[in-house]
Amino acid sequence: MALRSTMCSGLSAFIILLFVSVCWARVHHLTLKDDLRQKVHLNTFGFFTNGSMNVKITNLSVKGTKDLTNMGNLMFGFSLDKTKNDGFSTYLEDQDLHDCILQSPPVGVALFRLNFSNKTICITNTTSIGLPEVVFSTSDEEKVTPTQSPPEKKEPEETPSKKERREAGNPQDGNSNNKPTPTPKKDPKAEEKPKTNDAEKSSRKADKSNVKSEKSEVSDLCYQINVEKGVASFQFAFNVTTSTLEGLYSLYFHSCPRESREQKPFSLEIFITERNPDSYLSADEIPLPKLYISMALFFFVAGLVWVHILRKRRSDVFKIHWLMAALPFTKSLSLVFHAIDYHYISTQGYPIEGWAVVYYITHLLKGALLFITIALIGTGWAFVKHILSDKDKKIFMIVIPLQVLANVAYIIIESTEQGTTEYGLWKEILFLVDLLCCGAILFPVIWSIRHLQEASATDGKAAINLAKLKLFRHYYVMIVCFIYFTRIIAIFIKVAVPFKWKWMYELLDELATFVFIVLTGYKFRPASDNPYLQLPQDEDMDDLEMEAVVTTTGATEGVKKVKKVVNGSSEPRTEWESSA
Repeated sequence: MALRSTMCSGLSAFIILLFVSVCWARVHHLTLKDDLRQKVHLNTFGFFTNGSMNVKITNLSVKGTKDLTNMGNLMFGFSLDKTKNDGFSTYLEDQDLHDCILQSPPVGVALFRLNFSNKTICITNTTSIGLPEVVFSTSDEEKVTPTQSPPEKKEPEETPSKKERREAGNPQDGNSNNKPTPTPKKDPKAEEKPKTNDAEKSSRKADKSNVKSEKSEVSDLCYQINVEKGVASFQFAFNVTTSTLEGLYSLYFHSCPRESREQKPFSLEIFITERNPDSYLSADEIPLPKLYISMALFFFVAGLVWVHILRKRRSDVFKIHWLMAALPFTKSLSLVFHAIDYHYISTQGYPIEGWAVVYYITHLLKGALLFITIALIGTGWAFVKHILSDKDKKIFMIVIPLQVLANVAYIIIESTEQGTTEYGLWKEILFLVDLLCCGAILFPVIWSIRHLQEASATDGKAAINLAKLKLFRHYYVMIVCFIYFTRIIAIFIKVAVPFKWKWMYELLDELATFVFIVLTGYKFRPASDNPYLQLPQDEDMDDLEMEAVVTTTGATEGVKKVKKVVNGSSEPRTEWESSA
C-alpha cells in the first residue's frame, strides 16, 4: 500500500514537472498583472567588484487610469538597499505596514520616485550613502541628463560684486549716497569692525545658501521618462566599481496611496539582468557548482563502500539494506545535475530546461527515498517484521504525500520569480510541510522505543531488548539533531554570516546529510553482532529462551539444539549436544 502510494505520488509529481516552466535564472523577466501589493520584493543579489545590474521597466500602468499625469492619489517608486548579510533591512524592520517609504525616506536607502505629472523620475544621491551611481538610460542605451536645474543661480554672481565693493572701500554693500564723515582715528576702527563683520556674515550666509542649493541639487536629481497613453517605461543601471560598494543588494517596488488607504491595482513588466565578473551567479553562489560536484563524489564513494559491505555480508543482508544503498547514489545524481544546472546559469544567465527537469526529478526521488528509508528503519520493516502494521501504514500514507508536496513546492519556488505573489505562498507551504514531515518520521522511532521498554520488562529477552532500545535511542537523537541542524541552525548561519560566505549554508547542509547517512548505515549494518538483527524474525519463535542466542559465542561453538519426545508426550524438550 505504501509503495503503491509512493509510485502514484511520484507519477503525479512527474506530470507536474512537465508543465512547470523553468524560469530559474539570473536574467529575470517578471510580469505583474493587477497587483495590489504595497511592497514587491523584486530581487536580491550579491555583487563583487565590477558587478553590474540593469533594470528595464515597461508597461507600467494603473487599472482604470488612462492618463497617468492626472493621477495624484498614488505614489510609485523603487528602493535599493545594501546589506552585508541576508538579514532583514533596517528600514523594513522599522517600517509600519501602512507607512510608505516614499513619503518618509530612511537613511542609507536609495529611492526612485516617479512623478507622472512631470514625466520624470527623481533619485536621491546614491554616492553620499555608500551606494553606486545609478545611471538612467533611454531605449537606445544612451545616458539621460538630469532635467532639474539648480534652484538659485544668481547668488554666486552677487558674491564677486560684494567683494569688489569691499575692495573699493565701500563697506555698506553698494550704498554710494552714504559717504563716510571725518572722524577721529579711533572712531573709524570702531565702526569698521561691526561693518566688516556684517559683510562677512552676509558672505557666509551666501556661501551656506550656495552649499544648500548644491546639496539639494545633488541629492534629488530628476530624469525624463516615457509616458504615453497611460503607460510608463524607463530603465536604469549601476556598476559596483570599488570594493567598498560590494554587498548584498535588494531591489523593491513600492505602490503607496497618498491620501486615502485605497490601493489601486497596477501592472508592469520588468527585465533584470545582474552579473558578477565572469559569472551570472550571485557572490554567495559562485562556489556552489564545485561544492556540489565534490559532495556528489563523497556520496558516490559512500555508496560503493556500502555495496561492498553488502556483498561481503550476504547472509545478514535484508531488503532494506539494498534500499539504503540506493539512497547515496540517488543523492549523488541529484548533486551532479544540480551542479550542471548552476554551471549553465553561471555562463549564460539561465539554465538548460532539460537538465533542470532531470535535476528536479532526482531531487524529488532523493527526498522521498530519504524519508521512506528513515520511516522503514524506525518501524523495523525487513529486520523484525515483513509486514507493516496498520499504524505504520498510516504514517506512510501521511509522510509520503507530504514529502512529495514539499518537493513540488521547492520546484515551483525555484521555477518562479521572486517578485510574484505565488512565490511567498509556496515558500510558506514548503516550510510548513517540511516541518510536518520531519515531525511525522519521529513517530515510528518513538513507538519502537516504547514497545522495547515494555518488552524488556515482561519477556525473557531483556538483554537483547535493552541493547536494541539503546540503539533506537541513539537513532532518535541522530534524527532530531539532523532535523534541527539542517532546518534551524543552518538557516541561522545563513542569515548571520556575510554575503560572501552564504554558500557555507549549503556546505553544512550537505555535510550534515552525509554524516547522517553514514552513521545510519554504520548502526544498522549487516553484522551478526548487531543488536538490531538479534531479534527473532517470526512470531512463532517468540518463546525462545536466552540460551538460543548464546550459540554465536566462542564457548558454545559447535553446540546445536535437538528436540526429543519424552514418554510419548507431545511436548518437546530442548536439549543441547556437542558435535564434538
